[in-house]
Amino acid sequence: MGRVHAAALSGRCSVARLACVYDPLPAAAEAAGAEFDVPWTTSYDELLDRVGAVAIASPTGTHAPLTAQAAAAGRHVFCEKPISLDRATTVATVEAAEEAGIVFQVGFHRRSDPDWAAAAARIRAGELGEVTLFRTSLRDMTPPDPAFLSGSGGFFLDVVVHDLDVARWMVGEVVEVHAHGAASDPAFAALGDIDTAVTVLRFAGGALGVIDNSRSARYGYECSTEVMGTLATARIDAPHVHGVEWRTPGLASRDLARDFEERYPWAYAAELDAFARAVRDGSPPPVTGRDALAAFDLALAADESWRTGRPVSMEVPA
Repeated sequence: MGRVHAAALSGRCSVARLACVYDPLPAAAEAAGAEFDVPWTTSYDELLDRVGAVAIASPTGTHAPLTAQAAAAGRHVFCEKPISLDRATTVATVEAAEEAGIVFQVGFHRRSDPDWAAAAARIRAGELGEVTLFRTSLRDMTPPDPAFLSGSGGFFLDVVVHDLDVARWMVGEVVEVHAHGAASDPAFAALGDIDTAVTVLRFAGGALGVIDNSRSARYGYECSTEVMGTLATARIDAPHVHGVEWRTPGLASRDLARDFEERYPWAYAAELDAFARAVRDGSPPPVTGRDALAAFDLALAADESWRTGRPVSMEVPA
């Protein structure tokens, strides 16, 4: 993700720009600096001295301490999700950012994707009417390395959390979560994890939601959403990488995205530009620390539901 964000800052962003890269490993820092033609450092303190804002895309366990250090130095922070795999640490980090008065944005990129943003705006404008059903799918083409899985926080915190954030953002607060999961690959079961899940939601407004997720769809990367209302239905399908359709007798074929990087290049640029505008103009970031905490809590509830086989009720914020 560090390379994804650096590439966006170097070539796609219109407001934000890459000023310096940091990595504790000298070879990695130097290589990134050369690739993106910017200064590099192995000292986080030096990085904070050079810039007014940081984009943190380091291993999950370092997100919270790096954010807290930047906040203490008065630097604005864009941080990849999750803030932490521990709730108490997540809360403490969000509060530290709030007390420091910095802009703190978390990387739930779908809120900045043109397709999802356009649909959400029309829903908020009342064009959909009352939401009755929310459905979304997130399916990876191939599973990650097992070495990554051991520190990912589990399927719900690593994968489903994106859809849970979209659910809150597009429809509203969730009052009940009921999740079902399975491991089609024995490697996942050996880690006490799953690779496929269906999560059923009840929203405070009365709507229902269904989320399906897979780590190994095999055919490609898919992310799609549908929101049904009393006046209309919004549907966002997985777009094709190119506009060409190849036709032969009895068959028409088009390419599919292979991963999130190929699907969302402009969303990653747009979320960083939104962060830069929040820093520059004081506009609200699209995803706050409190939003990330809410999605985290829903993911924990989904994990609990899967393990216990029972639905979990959620407290709705006042």
